[in-house]
Amino acid sequence: MKRFFMCAVLVIAVALTIPAFAKTVLKLGHIAEVSHPYAKGADQFAKLVAEKSGGEMEVQVFPSSQLGSQKDMTEGLIYGTIDMVLTGTADLGQFQPKMSLFDLPFLFKDRTHAYKALDTVGMELGKELEPRGLKLLGYMENGIRHLTNNVRPVATPADMDGLKIRVMSNKIYIETIKSLGGSPTPMAFGELYSAMQQGTVDGQENPSAHIYTKRFFEVQKYASMTAHAYAPEPVLISMITWSKLSDAQKAIIQEAATEAVAWQRKLSTQQDNEYWDKIKGTGKIEVIEVDRAPFMEATQPVWKEFAPTVGQDNIDKVLALGK
Repeated sequence: MKRFFMCAVLVIAVALTIPAFAKTVLKLGHIAEVSHPYAKGADQFAKLVAEKSGGEMEVQVFPSSQLGSQKDMTEGLIYGTIDMVLTGTADLGQFQPKMSLFDLPFLFKDRTHAYKALDTVGMELGKELEPRGLKLLGYMENGIRHLTNNVRPVATPADMDGLKIRVMSNKIYIETIKSLGGSPTPMAFGELYSAMQQGTVDGQENPSAHIYTKRFFEVQKYASMTAHAYAPEPVLISMITWSKLSDAQKAIIQEAATEAVAWQRKLSTQQDNEYWDKIKGTGKIEVIEVDRAPFMEATQPVWKEFAPTVGQDNIDKVLALGK
């Protein structure tokens, strides 16, 4: 009887040392600085997952290219070495060409038009990523892209002549810069600051949040308000990871992503003007307003070239949503 009692005590003691559940931990990577609006969106998503799961799920966020470049991280999703990524449609175009639809220059009238298109046409196209090992949960926002350079003020496409402009490794971005007379130079985002500092490239194109948080204004003299492209920030999860989750966990992840997307878009819109005020306030870079019409006209051949790749029907659907 004594031995039985001792065994019972031992079993209870061991049981008390074992957690009531095995926490599910997901790693999420992106390339932005922690103060960037979509970095904050990632943190909000992690917070929501923890709350909705009662602490049984944890999303660990790795900002500032800690897990590699966008291409590296997206490949990590495919092989299941990374669970989640915030990346650009420009990057996804390497894995599913139709996703490059949203990289066409001057595609959207405004943010409202972009949101309508992304939440409908964009989500449908996202389903085609799944056979490649990528599941799309929604689109956060990187922002509206503008040009900067360190050589001369750019007010017209003619001013772009010969400028070496860093772009993502995406054919549409490459051809867009070519159509404007520049010399596109594909390069990883993490290498960009030093490349501009050393003169390897003359400039780059990005939303205000990156220009400010990455301190590009320190190594650039001119910013041109071209608003030549809108940059979505897809929220992706590895299909390998997704398949391991229970239905309840999948529901939590999707619900948290949908709520975080809405929260982040609002924040990004609010902070865009604030970032431009901060950029101007540095006194280190001249901000130039431009007539966008000549830029739009110069980039029309890009639409014709890539319509077969992204689907003219998809282009038509997006344009119809802006009417």
